[in-house]
Amino acid sequence: MIRRLIPLLAGLVLPFSSQAGTLTVEPVTIPELKAVYGQVEARDSVLARARIGGTIVELRVTEGDTVKAGDVIAAVKDEKIDFQIKAVDAQLLGLAASLRNALAELDRAERLIRSGATTAQRRDQLRTEVDVLRNQIAATEAQRSVLVQQESEGEVLAPGDGRVLKVPVTREAVVLPGEVVATIGGGGFFLRLAIPERHAAALKQGAAIRITAAGKALTGALAKIYPQIENGRVVADVEVRDLDTQFVNARVLVELPVGSRQAIVVPRAALVTRSGIDFVRVSEGGETVERAVVTGQPIDSDGVAGIEILTGLAAGDIVVTP
Repeated sequence: MIRRLIPLLAGLVLPFSSQAGTLTVEPVTIPELKAVYGQVEARDSVLARARIGGTIVELRVTEGDTVKAGDVIAAVKDEKIDFQIKAVDAQLLGLAASLRNALAELDRAERLIRSGATTAQRRDQLRTEVDVLRNQIAATEAQRSVLVQQESEGEVLAPGDGRVLKVPVTREAVVLPGEVVATIGGGGFFLRLAIPERHAAALKQGAAIRITAAGKALTGALAKIYPQIENGRVVADVEVRDLDTQFVNARVLVELPVGSRQAIVVPRAALVTRSGIDFVRVSEGGETVERAVVTGQPIDSDGVAGIEILTGLAAGDIVVTP
């Protein structure tokens, strides 16, 4: 387990000042940190899918491009649809000719029935034929509309604003209905952590997090802790300002508080190093003596440089500061 202390602990009041004099050593509470790696991920990862099967005749995006919701990112062509539309158009021409002939027959029957040359039954039969043809034309036109709509669905649209993360297809590739054409990350970027479940109880939403990314020290906040534990780890999201999002899924070092402990801290100026050994001047019985100590991590607060003392000092000792 890698444990480190935050060099800048906001809100931690150390029991010393930068002025010369003496101080009485008192334990202070410092956070205990767990170093883990987080991944830069998009808040929303949505898939742009082909709505029809066919051949990709146009591919307008590549990895890293920025898109808006509704942008056409690819075009899928199914040549069979064109043939089907032409076949339906031919059917409509034939039905239209049949309808014209049926209307002419009905008009002739209307004239003949007034002179008694035909029967009302024949006229009603012709009227039925006209209605049937009109209904057939309406059904065929609806069928054509379906084919036209299906052809228009060959355009693959971006489901949301974001950046194109992955394009698993190429131009002239054959795709099936529902196949992924591009993966788009949107909704902003954040860090996703996987923390061992033994630290789950110590995680608090809103806790300050320290991040080291691209050689820069950043701060963030624990935005969300997911309740489901997967593979013995708790998943959590961290919101970070000025996070470098050039590479999605990039790993960055994160230090998060998983508890607290008591420590003895003195000003760094109180340390004297000789022959590789650290000494602290302590007042004992009215006299100043040097005591060998073992130091730990640096701890600074409010511009005062401090350092943790692991052994050599105890609570109540009086340290002489320069």
